[in-house]
Amino acid sequence: MIFKALSILFWIIIELLADRYVLYGIRGAFQKWRLLQSKAFAIFYWSLSALCVAALLTAGYITIAGTGVRAACLLVTFILFICKFTFIPFIFADDIRRKIAPKRKTTATSIPIPTAPIISTATNIDTIPRSEFLLKAGLLAATVPLAAITRAMPKGSYDYHVRYQTMYLPNLPKAFDGLRIGQISDIHSGSFYNKKAVLGGVEMLLKEKPDLIFFTGDLVNDEASEMTSYQDIFTKVKAPLGVFSTLGNHDYGDYGDWNSPADKKKNHDDLISTHKNMGWNLLRNENRRLKINGEEIGILGIENWSEYSRFPKYGRMDLAIKNTDELPVKLLLSHDPSHWRAEVLPKYPQIDAMFAGHTHGMQFGVRTPHFQYSPIKYVYNEWAGHYRENKQQLYVNVGFGFVGLTGRVGILPEITIFTLKAGRDPSLPVS
Repeated sequence: MIFKALSILFWIIIELLADRYVLYGIRGAFQKWRLLQSKAFAIFYWSLSALCVAALLTAGYITIAGTGVRAACLLVTFILFICKFTFIPFIFADDIRRKIAPKRKTTATSIPIPTAPIISTATNIDTIPRSEFLLKAGLLAATVPLAAITRAMPKGSYDYHVRYQTMYLPNLPKAFDGLRIGQISDIHSGSFYNKKAVLGGVEMLLKEKPDLIFFTGDLVNDEASEMTSYQDIFTKVKAPLGVFSTLGNHDYGDYGDWNSPADKKKNHDDLISTHKNMGWNLLRNENRRLKINGEEIGILGIENWSEYSRFPKYGRMDLAIKNTDELPVKLLLSHDPSHWRAEVLPKYPQIDAMFAGHTHGMQFGVRTPHFQYSPIKYVYNEWAGHYRENKQQLYVNVGFGFVGLTGRVGILPEITIFTLKAGRDPSLPVS
């Protein structure tokens, strides 16, 4: 937590210093624009800067009304940050040019009077336009990231990618060695606008022929009715050993505007029925035993549980682990990855692996086989991919759908295929 706080503080200081330099550059590029030189513009500019800083400070702690508004605020802040740092090298180059450029001396007193104004005028034309040109070129360059991101986001909405992960479990029974698990998360059906593309994603999952499938929450944005047009597609999600699902923070209707508590309850009941109608085994603070050739492992699922107060804590681990003590392996479905470090690691060492979603990777960042970055890392310690601490593991799926922002850049929609292997991970150092 201390490291996270220091990281946020560092970026806030950088943000404020950058803002001061950018304001100087903007005013230099448009010296004749009185509005930009005014106190009113400075107040507007620094108010916008303060809002960006507030977005960073409150991202993990304050609830903002409206689906995905928080993610949108964070992304806008980050895009502005990129634009500013694209502009800054141009301002710096202009400052250097000013300092190293030879100073021209007028000779008004030593040459005929008519000549002096000509030399003086030439000097003004030579110096100011070059500066303005460089700064305006910088501003134009700063719009390139914004244009590129705006263009790329819709293309990333349905650009499904399959990620493969081998998961080693020392106590895994031999009957389960080589078992293939598919995971999808965060469907957010209320955001979809292309049924054919969604079907394509589902077909990608089924093409992998997993033995069982996990869905780790957020079927809708707010209302169960959002699934009406997509239930037939997700009913196709089947596996020989079943589909196990759990609920996410969006699945309770907490962000909806309901006429009465009864309407909210009915919506939640309808969503639970949707899981059943699709043939999915919804786990609500409970567990199931998976049996192959007389050997068993446990599949546990809890309702949403988050470390952050702005998200609900409906999960009950004490109920989910009931009557599972003798099972050699326990796999937990829990929507919010903050649950792993806040409760699972310190209190439930018997959980071998947890499968989560929720973060979406903020739908913006960079992700390669050996590197990943997203501004969401300043909110969540574990936000995408595979994590391990001691003998316990966590995998965070960045989501099948999208919410708040209509699209993705860099952090693409994910279908994860796990292969369970008995024994010790050979990539780990020998203790």
